[in-house]
Amino acid sequence: MKKYYLFEMNMKSINILAVILLLILFIVTPIINPSYSMIDIDLGLFLITVIPYFILHEIIHSIAYVLWGADFKKITYGAHLEKGILCCLCKQNISKRNVLASLLAPFIVIGAITYILGMVTSNNLLILLSIANMSGSAGDLVMFYSLIHIKNFEFSEYDNPLAFGLYTSEDLSRKKRWGLNYIGEAHQLEKTVTRKVTISKPSLIFFLIILLLLIFKFIKYII
Repeated sequence: MKKYYLFEMNMKSINILAVILLLILFIVTPIINPSYSMIDIDLGLFLITVIPYFILHEIIHSIAYVLWGADFKKITYGAHLEKGILCCLCKQNISKRNVLASLLAPFIVIGAITYILGMVTSNNLLILLSIANMSGSAGDLVMFYSLIHIKNFEFSEYDNPLAFGLYTSEDLSRKKRWGLNYIGEAHQLEKTVTRKVTISKPSLIFFLIILLLLIFKFIKYII
């Protein structure tokens, strides 16, 4: 009998992986490209552009979902920075191939590819943004590694931005998966699609601060 096996992201483990990826990329990058230097990067410009870059990360997730057959009406976006996440949730059952493609898409498109482009063009800001994105893809990589080893399932996200369900007849409750916490079983999932974009209050305050910094930098530039 098929049912949903629910898993929640273990943010402590995922943050550790993100830091490890960040350190590796910071060490490897100057070796590959000796001209790379963080000193030459405008820190203010990086802080202003990194959030839109991460928003683009979520948009790419949704594009991949749709390209592989998901209904755009069932996709929602969210900002919950107090939980350490921006998210794109696909609130319908989709295939294994669909979710795996979506998980890797941002890492490849605005991580690996833009990293190489930054190296070729000596664009240090693009390199740093790509490094931040690849490090920020730690959760996607954990999910990809776990899901690729499961044979038959349908994937669905629901109203918990940190969790997802795997709909299958295979018993997934016994095997531990690094970076994921098993939280139970269900026959139905709450997949409310009332708002296309949900922004928590802490996230809204943060975005307003970024907007003010952008305005200040623009005024400083024209003066």
